Amino acid sequence: MLIETQKKKGKWKIQSKEKTPFGGFDFGFGFKYKVLMLVQLLMILCEQGCSSESGYDGVVITQADYQGLQAFKNELIDPKGYLRSWNDSGIGACSGGWVGIKCAKGQVIVIQLPWKILGGRITQKIVQFQALRKLSLHDNLITGSIPYTLGLLPNLRGVQLFNNRLSGSIPASLGQCPLLQTLDLSHNFLTGKIPPSLANSTKLYWVNLSYNSLQGPIPSELTRSSSLNVLSLQYNNLSGPLPSNLGKLSSIITLDLSHNFIKSSFPKSISRLSSLNTLNLESNYLVGDLPEDIGNLHNLSMLNLRRNRIEGRIPQSIGNLSTLNQLDLSFNDFSGEIPNSLSNLENLGFLNVSYNSLSGSVPTELSEKFNSSSFIGNLRLCGFSPSSPCPSEAPSPSIGISAEAKKARKLSIKDIILIAAGILLVIMLTLCCILLFCLIRKRSVSGQEKEGGVAAAGRASQAEKGGPSGGPEVETGETGGKLVHFDGPMVFTADDLLCATAEIMGKSTYGTVYKATLEDGSQVAVKRLREKITKGQKEFEAEVNMIGKIRHPNLLALRAYYLGPKGEKLLVFDYIPKGSLANFLHVREPDTRVHWPTRMRMIQGMARGLFHLHNNENIIHGNLTSSNVLIDDSISAQISDYGLSRLMTASAAANVIATAGALGYRAPELSKLKKANTKTDVYSLGVIILELLTGKSPGEALNGVDLPQWVASIVKEEWTNEVFDLELMKDASTIGDELLNTLKLGLHCVDPSPASRPEVQQVLQQLEEIRPTDTATTSGDDGGGDPSASD
Repeated sequence: MLIETQKKKGKWKIQSKEKTPFGGFDFGFGFKYKVLMLVQLLMILCEQGCSSESGYDGVVITQADYQGLQAFKNELIDPKGYLRSWNDSGIGACSGGWVGIKCAKGQVIVIQLPWKILGGRITQKIVQFQALRKLSLHDNLITGSIPYTLGLLPNLRGVQLFNNRLSGSIPASLGQCPLLQTLDLSHNFLTGKIPPSLANSTKLYWVNLSYNSLQGPIPSELTRSSSLNVLSLQYNNLSGPLPSNLGKLSSIITLDLSHNFIKSSFPKSISRLSSLNTLNLESNYLVGDLPEDIGNLHNLSMLNLRRNRIEGRIPQSIGNLSTLNQLDLSFNDFSGEIPNSLSNLENLGFLNVSYNSLSGSVPTELSEKFNSSSFIGNLRLCGFSPSSPCPSEAPSPSIGISAEAKKARKLSIKDIILIAAGILLVIMLTLCCILLFCLIRKRSVSGQEKEGGVAAAGRASQAEKGGPSGGPEVETGETGGKLVHFDGPMVFTADDLLCATAEIMGKSTYGTVYKATLEDGSQVAVKRLREKITKGQKEFEAEVNMIGKIRHPNLLALRAYYLGPKGEKLLVFDYIPKGSLANFLHVREPDTRVHWPTRMRMIQGMARGLFHLHNNENIIHGNLTSSNVLIDDSISAQISDYGLSRLMTASAAANVIATAGALGYRAPELSKLKKANTKTDVYSLGVIILELLTGKSPGEALNGVDLPQWVASIVKEEWTNEVFDLELMKDASTIGDELLNTLKLGLHCVDPSPASRPEVQQVLQQLEEIRPTDTATTSGDDGGGDPSASD
């Protein structure tokens, strides 16, 4: 039986819509029907008072829509019983009682049932929902084809069926939906061609058909969709040339056609897409030159042309793309030199031009900012690493020299021996001079200390004892450089530091990090900051002196800094041989395990260090990644790179945030705020927690989503065990509860809403509740523990 409510002359009227065997309507309700009427009346009264909040109008569902929902339910498999609220009477369907259903005037306008583990098929009777505006069934297990009748709904605005198991082709009828705005069918098993009729939906602004098996060319008709903002067709089997009139997509912001079989020259019309922010054409068969007009895309943030067959020179005009953050031109046939104009891209956080045919020297600013992996595979390229130095003089050209001339220029064996002996003699004399100079300098300093250098002797004595010095010790070198020591066991002079042998350990947005070996065999880590991005000397010294005073067992201590006469700025830290957490976790032998107690100790150590920064030093890290967490000899975490943003200009600090976003550690709100805070640091900490739980790097491709989204999707499908690193699952019987509680905490930290995230103090408290620190195996509050817990 259905009950209808009507409002006439300001009063609500309730009547039965069930006919009697004799015709007419039955107004002689029994007890059961009176109860149903009472329930309906209560709903109406509630909605009269709460309608502004709930959005439900209280009108009973129409017969057609009621039958449509019953058919819809019957075609689905609901193992968890999410649809049990869809009763057989229709009561509550339009009053908030039926999960996932919203109505207007008794007609269904929204069906929203994501993450419900629903199987089965979508019924063809969906055509009965003539008022339907939104169909959202993403992240389920629905199979079968997309019903053709879906395209016969005149009010349809949004279709979200991604992350299912749908097969068959995309119905051409969807182009008949005049109001259709968003269409997301990604991550399914769809085949066939993209229907050109989609262009008939003139309000379409979001189309995502990625991660399917679609074939054929991209319909040129789609370029008529002037309202289109996002077109994502990556990871399909699309072929044929690119539409020549792509430039008509005047509103396009994201264009991703990567990982297909598109054979085409690079379309010059793309240069007219002034709103374009992301252009990804990776892994296709694009040929020809990259047009100089590419520099007109002034809003471009990401340009990825990796693994194509593009040739010619890299256009100088790319240096005009001031907003460019990621540039990947690797695995192509680019030739010539790397344009110096790329050095002007202050926001560039990722660069890869490896495996091309580039030649010449890498611009200095690029070689200082990016490591050798950005340039390898170019046999005639030099200057990007110590192993590929550029020759001081270019070799004489041999083109046009006759064979006789070459023969006449050949040297005799005697001449070669004399030249080699002369070169060897010059090298030996040079080395002797250098050694003599260092010896004289060392004796001079020693003599000064013996003759009454009280301050120097006092500093050396205190340093040998490892006691605090009461303040930074300053040494001014003869060349005008200035070395400032903070407390710590290291004793060295500016000359010791500058004469040390150095080995590059890595590069970042801030600068280059070296492992420096001093004359006495001790080792330090030296970070040479990029000079153009640091603050002026007075402001720099004020900030760095504050950072140098910070001491905590889970924070890498700044031991000294050096200011050179030509503006060089060096920061000196303890050298940590075990390296970063990223390498410790992801770059190790296959038979080396990292046990759960060790991982938890690292998490707790990071939380303690971050808590100290936030609460005791009033410092926001802003760039917390697993590469910036070092592992000491006791297998405890030490956070590095904290406070460095205070030494940088504002634009450089924003660039660091952008780089963190490319690596997968950046909180989503930072794309707009551009300024880090305690909640963005907690987000980064949460990502590292998930990294330690899953064993997966945030930079990995995880079905097109980032690590937090991937973990959340697995958990909501109740396949939680698949989240954890297989190493951890071997001990699940004893640590299962700890794993689940830590996973819950990690997801809490990466909540998309900053207000919902905990502060780091709350994180630390919950970690202690999950696994209390064993005071017998820790020293103070260093977050250490028994190092034998890890193989």
